[in-house]
Amino acid sequence: MAALRPRLICATLLLLTAFVGLAQARPSKVIRNFRPLPLLQAAGAEQSIILQQACIEAEVQAGIAQTRITLEFHNPNRRVMEGELQFPLAEGQQITGFALDIDGQLREAVPVPKDRGRQVFEEITRRGVDPGLLEQTAGNQLRLRIYPLPAGGSRRVQLTVREPMALSSGGWQLRLPLQFASAAAQVQLQVDAGPTANTGKAPFRLSDGHLAWQGSGRQLPPQLQWTVPAPRSAQMQVAAWQGEHYLLAQLPVLAAAAPRRVPQQVGLLWDGSGSAGNRDRAHEFALLDRYFAAMGEGSVALTVLRDQPSPVQRFRIRNGDWSALRQALEAVQPDGASALAHWAPQPDVREYLLFSDGLLTYGDEQLPVLAAGQRLFAVSSAGARTDAVRLRGWSEAHGGRFVSLDADVDDAARRLLAAPLDVQVDAGRGVQEVVIDRRSEAQGWLWLHAKLAARGAPLRVRIGEGPWLPLPAVTAAARASFWPDCGHRRAQQQLAADRSSNREALQRVSQHFGLVRPDTSLIVLETLDDYLRYAIRPPAPLRDAYDRRFARQVADQQAQQRERIDSIALQWQQRRDWWNRSWPKGTPPQATLEIATGAAPPAPPAPAASMAAFAAAPMAEDSAMARPMAARARRAAAASERASDSANKAQAPAAANEGELGIQLAAWQPDSEVARRLQQAPARELYARYLAERAAHADSSAFFLDVADLLLQRGQRELALRVLSNLAEMELDNRHLLRVLGYRLQQAGAPALAAQVFARVLAMSPEEPQSYRDLGLALAEAGHPQQALDPLYQVVVRPWDSRFNGIALIALDELTTLVARSTPALDTQGIDPRLRQAMPLDLRVVLSWDADNSDMDLWVTDPNGERAYYGNRLTYQGGQMSQDFTGGYGPEQFSLRNAKPGKYKVEANYFGSRQQLVTGATTLMLRLSTHWGTPQQKDQAVTMRLKDRKDTVLVGEFEVR
Repeated sequence: MAALRPRLICATLLLLTAFVGLAQARPSKVIRNFRPLPLLQAAGAEQSIILQQACIEAEVQAGIAQTRITLEFHNPNRRVMEGELQFPLAEGQQITGFALDIDGQLREAVPVPKDRGRQVFEEITRRGVDPGLLEQTAGNQLRLRIYPLPAGGSRRVQLTVREPMALSSGGWQLRLPLQFASAAAQVQLQVDAGPTANTGKAPFRLSDGHLAWQGSGRQLPPQLQWTVPAPRSAQMQVAAWQGEHYLLAQLPVLAAAAPRRVPQQVGLLWDGSGSAGNRDRAHEFALLDRYFAAMGEGSVALTVLRDQPSPVQRFRIRNGDWSALRQALEAVQPDGASALAHWAPQPDVREYLLFSDGLLTYGDEQLPVLAAGQRLFAVSSAGARTDAVRLRGWSEAHGGRFVSLDADVDDAARRLLAAPLDVQVDAGRGVQEVVIDRRSEAQGWLWLHAKLAARGAPLRVRIGEGPWLPLPAVTAAARASFWPDCGHRRAQQQLAADRSSNREALQRVSQHFGLVRPDTSLIVLETLDDYLRYAIRPPAPLRDAYDRRFARQVADQQAQQRERIDSIALQWQQRRDWWNRSWPKGTPPQATLEIATGAAPPAPPAPAASMAAFAAAPMAEDSAMARPMAARARRAAAASERASDSANKAQAPAAANEGELGIQLAAWQPDSEVARRLQQAPARELYARYLAERAAHADSSAFFLDVADLLLQRGQRELALRVLSNLAEMELDNRHLLRVLGYRLQQAGAPALAAQVFARVLAMSPEEPQSYRDLGLALAEAGHPQQALDPLYQVVVRPWDSRFNGIALIALDELTTLVARSTPALDTQGIDPRLRQAMPLDLRVVLSWDADNSDMDLWVTDPNGERAYYGNRLTYQGGQMSQDFTGGYGPEQFSLRNAKPGKYKVEANYFGSRQQLVTGATTLMLRLSTHWGTPQQKDQAVTMRLKDRKDTVLVGEFEVR
């Protein structure tokens, strides 16, 4: 086994509500004797990381605020640290810039597709050097990953935030986020709010719109707020940016909109998924009190949304009394994934209310088609853990609005019950991509964004039943380079209503404007070679050199692709040679055998004991890794040569075995204390007891896996699938958890659901061939063989990282067998003719696992007592073991065309992992097949979890009679 390099200890940086304060309208208050909390949490650090300096620079124009935040961190420890900065954004805020110091200079990040950014970051991490990566996680949460924080040294990080400012009766509200700066030894504030702003109290008073202040974090209030004058007339400005013109207009409207008439037939879509526990149910019920009071008399069709929608329940509302419905909602306990778009509209419902955080984790992303006149209103009380873009897009596309429910329930009720404002736009030639932003409607303003072919393009607006109003003469913006993207964020909102279908369009918009979105991240790399290696166009200072070298690189890659196809064809021919060869089935000479004993094969040297040792002697560790790998290669080659020599002398026929082949698998037995308690429950009480335990184990994926197994054993499949789906709720961007979920769905006989999950995994990690393979196999199992061909063929023909060598032949085995067994015949015109021959087998065993940077081994012991494994890849009777996977996931495959009668023992051996395991253990998936590739093919699968390095388990046995 290759030596396993220890993972660097990850320091956690927690930005304490750094930006949420920007969206809150409470007055400032200085807190006396304020004791700042540490900004940077470093697990295992001897001393806390110090925030040395914080610089906050804000500027305002046309109702848009831009805040640039520069933080300098000092690591007083004697070892290098890796950091992770997590922070929320308020609705409407957008990160539009990120920079990290490289060689003492701030280098601007560049936009990349989110999956690409994660791939590059993790690959460079394996080389021991990290870039900087800023990405959006759940809802409006962001995560910044940086490395290194040098021992005794400092790093600077810069973030740029933009947002439309909130409005009050006095004007624009400018607020600075100061909570995180309280821990800084030195703080600088610079504000430019325009010459008419004279407001605030000393020492933070704006004079002619300017403020410059220096001090320490202890001198700051938790929040600063100023009111910037805003004229009550329509304003329109145009900015030129990258050769195009962008329009921004503010339009005054009546703030006190007329209340609307609530229909008497209403549908309530209640998100009951696992994440529903993050919502404020008391505030939601208070809002419904006001809503049903406005309704008076009527009926409600309730649908609870989880992994599957509940049957529709009907409730009567009498004189605003909704007590029966409230009791039903109080009885809903959060559980399962969020399939928010999986429900059937009722024809009699005139208006739907969706109470949800908008974090869709399961199923389709496109809402069902609503009938003409049916409206949708969305409400969330989950704060920053809300996908407001999705909810606003869904609701506004269906004649409703999104209501963010915070502490002011009365204000939320006014917005929910106000009549939607009808806005019409008459755009002349040259006006494109017109978008109306209604977020400030309650304060008496609308925003209008558009792209113009020329600065003087005509534009008229009609609000409600009023007259058509030509917009005033265009004012050229003096400093508006930071707001053209605001309108395109609104375009993204419309595209986000169905992210899966609009993924490429969303990425194009985000990358064009350099935005951090659910589909796009910002990344900083260290060298030009890094940018070239990963085909990421760097910031301006490196761009010319990159463009020159990249053109040559593309031509080289095309030649490499042709060479790869030829190489795969040669390897496939070599496999055909093995398959056509006659192998001996008698008693082998003892000298040729790799006899299986109770002991494991020789292990590699132990990993380095500490990160400090790793950092001090990286070359020594690389050499230590190379030695056991070379020794392993020599053992494997010697074993293969011995077996080949014996085979060449044998005369046994190559025909497949005609006897009976049986499979016996070992069952996984959960051993946790809670699992043992639940095992004692009667079947009718099992789910209720699980719910009672759920809150205490909500962060344990192993808990959900164990309970799902128990429910399946008791015949409660629907509940088992619900419990299993909680894995999709735990960490929205964790492809490892989603892989485990997909594998377990397949094992539970739900391949169609598994295919949806694997499609999400593929969108997250297209650089990993397992993503394509998993999707292809799930589609085939779900009855879509033609659709399965393309992802399987991608595994064969795409170039992959060297740690995935060998997977192409395994996928090609699966592809050719799928083609051979499918009726009617599949279209294979896109497959190279050299790669179409199927090779049926008596026995086939495939091992996969869920962890990256981890090492599992497949062992198969035949009736001769000979073990096939990484050091003995070709046995005396012709059993063939695939290439060893030491870098994670697998698969490893054992193949035997003509099986000798007797018992075959299948084991899995866990050498260890260089990463924290997502389920508390490595989950292995092992599929055993007899008569593979023939009409008599029989498959059985088992999923197990191994916790300890050097853990070896018996998975099952074949018996050939």
